[in-house]
Amino acid sequence: MRRTQILLTEKQHKILKELAKEKKISMAEAVRECVEYYNANAAGRIILSDEDKCKRALAAAGRFKSGFKDLSVNHDKYLEESFKE
Repeated sequence: MRRTQILLTEKQHKILKELAKEKKISMAEAVRECVEYYNANAAGRIILSDEDKCKRALAAAGRFKSGFKDLSVNHDKYLEESFKE
């Protein structure tokens, strides 16, 4: 491992400290986990908050047509059929 010094804003420090306390790990380990999470999930993409994800999902609802009149009732059936193809 390599020793690194970083400067955080008060807000970032508070978030990191709370995360470390919640997970019962050191702040250094929390930083390492955050870097790994970013590397695995973001890799340069914008990370959306849960609220933004919800807004985007609601905005997409009803915007597309499937051609099925009973999709809301039989979505599991159609999904299963699509995986078999």
